[in-house]
Amino acid sequence: MTETTDIPYAGDRPSGRTDARQDALKFAEAALVDSKREGLLLAVRARWAALAVTAVTLPIINPNWDVIYYILMLGFFALIGWAQLKVGKVGRSPLEVFLIICDLALLTFLAVVPNPWSDVNWPIGMQFRFDSFIYFFIFLATATLAYSWRTVLAMGGWTAVLWAAAVGWAWLQPASHAALSARVREAVGADVRLFAIIDPSSIGFGTRFQQVTVFIIVAAILALAVRRSNALLISHAGIERERANLARYFSPNVVEQLSVNDEPLTRVHTQDVAVLFADIVGFTTYADGRDPSEVIGTLRQFHERMEREVFRHGGTLDKYLGDGLMATFGTPFTGDNDALNALRCARGMIASIDELNRERRRRNEPPIQASVGLHYGEVVLGDIGLNRLEFAVIGTTVNAASRLEALTRELGCAIIASDALVQRARTETGHSNEDFAVLVERPAQSIRGLEQPVGIWTCGGVAS
Repeated sequence: MTETTDIPYAGDRPSGRTDARQDALKFAEAALVDSKREGLLLAVRARWAALAVTAVTLPIINPNWDVIYYILMLGFFALIGWAQLKVGKVGRSPLEVFLIICDLALLTFLAVVPNPWSDVNWPIGMQFRFDSFIYFFIFLATATLAYSWRTVLAMGGWTAVLWAAAVGWAWLQPASHAALSARVREAVGADVRLFAIIDPSSIGFGTRFQQVTVFIIVAAILALAVRRSNALLISHAGIERERANLARYFSPNVVEQLSVNDEPLTRVHTQDVAVLFADIVGFTTYADGRDPSEVIGTLRQFHERMEREVFRHGGTLDKYLGDGLMATFGTPFTGDNDALNALRCARGMIASIDELNRERRRRNEPPIQASVGLHYGEVVLGDIGLNRLEFAVIGTTVNAASRLEALTRELGCAIIASDALVQRARTETGHSNEDFAVLVERPAQSIRGLEQPVGIWTCGGVAS
């Protein structure tokens, strides 16, 4: 009963939707764990604060030595709160339920059973005149900070049962102070209702029933509030999952735009973008005969640096291609400097690989070589797939960029950029002569799949 909320069962669904559902559940579970931990800590702190205030006000309300008994009992409530903090967890926890019932049972006991340290011989009915029932609302309020709506609602039921048992116990106690009750009856005469109100021996069944009824109503209202809060928590977890998924592909600034943009990525359309392909030269030869963990480690180093450069220059990581990757600049939204950013990213990639190779040499590891191909032109964007969707960028521009990257081996250079990309970059704001100073114009090359030769620019030797 103490779970923060229920996590729906995925059920029998298509595999793609099931995977997405499982991802959502993973984020939801993480959010619930954090919420439960924070809620319990807040609830216990609120409890301790309330107990401290109660300890101060009790002597003011009852300035007698016997009030020390109740102040000492507050220590048990503080101890129960500490125990709840230690055993609290997401999911059903019998021990947690037991501690909650201990809270309610102890408060019921203190409210109904006379103070053993008191010298005053009160009629048992007088215990109900001290309005101790209001303290149940403190525990109910703190429960909303840490427990599920079911637990909050259950607390209403548990309190009703305990309070009914306490009232029944008081009613079964032997009659006492009959003479006092007789004098009160004589004083009020035939007014039965007034006698029931002021009779010191009266338990006041109507008032007790009213207390329990109001408590259950309040518990139900608070349970609805907790349920709504938990639904918002799950919704927020879903949003965070979506943002995390977007962050795997898009740069942080693009993720921020997507999070506030109502236009879905599913809309198929065309636009001009810069496409970049990067690859490790001779990776098949490098991997042959090497330990698999070493090969994977090298790939991770390469992709980590390439991904960082893509995002640093506002690009979108389209996909990993084994020992290479494809990135786009101008997706899902076009920018003012897409071609220029792609060109700067390519140079940043080669510089980053040079830095990595210096580190690898210090570790007596062989250097790796990287090559980059760039092209600018029209592409088609949209989701593809049925159950497992993928945001795809396709078209002749993509194919040309891939083949320009492969052409680097033949020309012995690190970067090949199409003339279309370079000329586009020259028209974009923020460019400088330094961006193009290292580029060397080469004769146009025939590219498979394109009718006309493509003008190209190269940069440096292959990174090593």
